[in-house]
Amino acid sequence: MSNFKEDLMKVKAFAFDVDGVLSSQIVPMHPSGEPMRTANIKDGFVIQLAVKLGYQIAIITGGNTEAVRKRYLNLGVQDVYTGVQDKLPVFERWLIKHGLSAENVLYMGDDLPDYPIMNSIGIPVCPNDAVEEIKGLCKYISHRNGGEGCVRDVMEQVLRAHGKWGKDYTW
Repeated sequence: MSNFKEDLMKVKAFAFDVDGVLSSQIVPMHPSGEPMRTANIKDGFVIQLAVKLGYQIAIITGGNTEAVRKRYLNLGVQDVYTGVQDKLPVFERWLIKHGLSAENVLYMGDDLPDYPIMNSIGIPVCPNDAVEEIKGLCKYISHRNGGEGCVRDVMEQVLRAHGKWGKDYTW
């Protein structure tokens, strides 16, 4: 079995779930019935940085709100898939679209809908508050919970390993 720090060098792309990863598991409801998700600013910074550095990023979520789509498109993510019930076929099409190998993707999920992807990729990771079945698949469990900087945690580790962290951020 490989070492997580060594695996970081293989990362060419990132894919993330939203609820429980990029937003917390506790979601207030809008009077319209739509969930009102939170977003971590530091997760947002590192996502837009990785996009500018040339990494492919996919957002694959079962949620289907315009706010989620807009948030990640505004950060520069080109591949935002919402309302996805069966995530693996969408993930596989994304790999083909960008000529990627699953071995080189870091995917962060937190619950059972993420299991098929996480069981088929090279670098599965999760937030600290992920369900046990997901934790059992992961090469790394962030010390941060979903929506509380877990994405920043793993992406910063990758960028540091690639020598791309701490550079000039003026674009």
